[in-house]
Amino acid sequence: MIEPGAFPAKTAYMGRMTDPATAPNADPNTAPDAGPVERAMIERLTDALAPTQLRVINESAQHRGHMGDDGSGESHFRVVIESAAFAGQSRVAQQRLVNRALADLLADHIHALAIEARAPRNEEAGNVEADAGR
Repeated sequence: MIEPGAFPAKTAYMGRMTDPATAPNADPNTAPDAGPVERAMIERLTDALAPTQLRVINESAQHRGHMGDDGSGESHFRVVIESAAFAGQSRVAQQRLVNRALADLLADHIHALAIEARAPRNEEAGNVEADAGR
């Protein structure tokens, strides 16, 4: 039997996940647990690609003890990014732009990086395509 209080209450956990100051990928200026690598990633991606949406997700805890875990807690990341710089680019080209922006961090600090990149959806272009299909 599990002792009462062995795990944090679900409401406390859910509160942490939904509170803007502590939720994953909250603004690094307000998220007390964003580390220096995560903050540097946000800064470099913002400067290089002017994203309309950006989420940097630290997945290092899921890889604790695995190869590539350097013990820093900042070795494995997922980036979800939307930028006009990706318009007309292939998926490989989009990923190369992200890799170029993070090159020094990839060389020295980041072991694994998953990238979900996309261009902003152009509502007007979507309507033209819909009209053309009639």
